[in-house]
Amino acid sequence: MLRRLGFLVSLASVGLTLLLVAGREVSRAFLFPGRDVPTTATPADFVVRSLVARDGAAVRALELTAGPAERTMVDFHNNRETAESRVAFARALHARGFGVLLVEYRGYGASRAEPSTEQGLYLDAEAALDMLAARGVGPDRVVLSGTSLGTGVAAEMARRGRGSRLVLVSPFTSIPDLVSHTAPFLPTRALVPDRFDTLTKAATILVPTLIIHGDSDEIVPFFMGERLSRAIRGARLVRVKGGHHGDLFAQQGDYLLSEIAQWGNQS
Repeated sequence: MLRRLGFLVSLASVGLTLLLVAGREVSRAFLFPGRDVPTTATPADFVVRSLVARDGAAVRALELTAGPAERTMVDFHNNRETAESRVAFARALHARGFGVLLVEYRGYGASRAEPSTEQGLYLDAEAALDMLAARGVGPDRVVLSGTSLGTGVAAEMARRGRGSRLVLVSPFTSIPDLVSHTAPFLPTRALVPDRFDTLTKAATILVPTLIIHGDSDEIVPFFMGERLSRAIRGARLVRVKGGHHGDLFAQQGDYLLSEIAQWGNQS
């Protein structure tokens, strides 16, 4: 009887382990769907930067270079975008006096062979920022910007002191919080390996922070942007009335771009 009980416990343990491993893989595939995101041709007005992260992964970025006295906006895109998805945003900011660097994640675009992970995205971001630093563009001349998934990357780079200002568009408090909000019955902490826990890091984000969030966001609830605006010292929250997850700039593009440009250019 004891042997049989021990066998059943072992079998259950193996089954639970396999279930958790499978769940974590599903979570990662949903969070980083890069191979399913269509790619487009790179516009001729952008310079393609081919870099290598510290772990040897290829990193690709698109750049509109800054003038001698201009700051560079380093932008991290959403999980269902590529760098090319952000070219209109980049051009609009370039026209307002910024250099812009659009960072491509491993697992996306031309780097689809590399699997995406939270730590991998941080390495990709560091590679892009290291390139700027090698050219003399230090943190004092860098504005970090992220949208949705990209807010987790931008916030981590801000925590590491890699920029002088921070812009978060449609930010979540953490990926486990976001999953729990959508599916409260799931054992989120066990199933989600990539956390991007901006709320926990908030006290260590010491740069001026602008948060833009639509109050009708159907993907990342508005209260998460509110919570972050209270947790990050001195953060400013811009509420887009009726704004959803993907239409903020379609609704109020000129206003939001002016807000970002003004924020990024402040001393």
